[in-house]
Parts: sequence; C-alpha cells; structure tokens
Amino acid sequence: MHWRFSFTAVWFAFLLAVGIGVLGASAQDIFVTPVPNAPFSGVVKVERSWVLRDGSIVNFRNIREIGRDSRGRIHNESRAAVPASSSETPQLLRVHLFDPQTRISTYLDPQKKMFWTQTGNHPPSTEPPTLRFASPPGEGPPNEFAKEEDLGIREMEGVSAHGVRQTQTIPAESSGTGAEIVITDEYWYSADLRINLMIKHSDPRTGSVTMTVTQISRTEPDAVFFDVPEGYRPPKGAKGAE
Repeated sequence: MHWRFSFTAVWFAFLLAVGIGVLGASAQDIFVTPVPNAPFSGVVKVERSWVLRDGSIVNFRNIREIGRDSRGRIHNESRAAVPASSSETPQLLRVHLFDPQTRISTYLDPQKKMFWTQTGNHPPSTEPPTLRFASPPGEGPPNEFAKEEDLGIREMEGVSAHGVRQTQTIPAESSGTGAEIVITDEYWYSADLRINLMIKHSDPRTGSVTMTVTQISRTEPDAVFFDVPEGYRPPKGAKGAE
C-alpha cells in the first residue's frame, strides 16, 4: 500500500507540474460539432508521451465517451490521465452537455453529483478548430511557416476521412535545443460526421499525442446520454437549488 500511495503521489505531482492532469478540451482535441441530423457515439482513445527536463519520457493514456444526437446535442467527457502501463479505467471527472438550440451548456460533476449551466452568447461553431488543416491544400488559409501534405482518403471505423499533414521546421538557432526541430500535425477529418476522427501532434522538445475516435456507432444515442442524471443537484445558492 505504501508503494502504491507513493507512486500515485509522484504521478499526480507530475501531472500538476506539466498541467496535463485532465484530458478534455484543448487546442489539440477531438471537437464534437453540434450539427443536427448526424447522430453518432464513440470513444476517444488518447495516447500521449511527455518529455521531461532530464530528457526522459513518460507515457500515459486516456479514454472518454463522446456523442451527438439528431438534434445536434453533444456529450463530451473529461477524465484523469493514467500511466500507459496501467490497466485501470481513467476516472471520470466532468461531463459537458450542450444543446445548440438553447445554447445551454450543462456541466456534470460525477464526484459531487452536482451540475451547473451556462448560456452561450454566440451561435456554436459547426466546424472543428482544426478543420482548415484537413481541407485540401490550397483551400485553407495560407501558412508561410508550414508545409502541408495531402494524405488522401482512408476509412476509419467504417467512416471515410481525409488526411492532411502539416510540417513546421524550427531552425537550430530558434529551437532552444541547438538543433533543427521538425514539428508535425496530422488531421483526419470526416465530412460526413463533421469531426476530426484522428489528430496527431509531435514535437521532439515536448512529446507527442495521438487522439483517435474508436467504437463509432451511427445509430441514435440513448436520450439519457444528454440529460442530467437523476440525483444530481445544482450548487447551493444557485437558482433552483434547495
């Protein structure tokens, strides 16, 4: 028990130090677009490596459920990272539900059995932030610092996806390492589902991450997937709280 506690404490301290304790929404993430008439559900598999200051590399993983119904409502989870060698299921930390018709985001805290809501001021985006990288070369905004390569079409989980690889070369005098650095980003976009099915990022200075949508089902998810579970309550002092 003492060894297990020590390992957990060290791992948690590491996650706090590098700011990667939770794998949820980020600049490099699978963004679920709230578009109607394209229901699906799936599991995002995350594999990440991180380069520490001493040059050693640590690896961890994550899985989380995502989904969208025919109304465009989305379900997106955030889970704690676990070591890649661990067989445990990553702990569910938060669930984000969103209804594009009302612009209401609902956040669930499974640990405290609580929820809170927030109404957006602007219409939701119907394209992932990285869509421009998945567009055929010449169609996206130009980037003078990057080279883009069309990877063609491939089938992923029975869904067609178009891939684009972006490569940036950092000269030795600017890389901070004394050597030339090549950073790569890869995006596989499904025009049918309107989401990226895979995102890859690699930077020799910091590490790499691969996010892949797996276990894709094109059937309508159960309605409870988008509702506040029974027994959840709003924070004290919130409107409607007891």
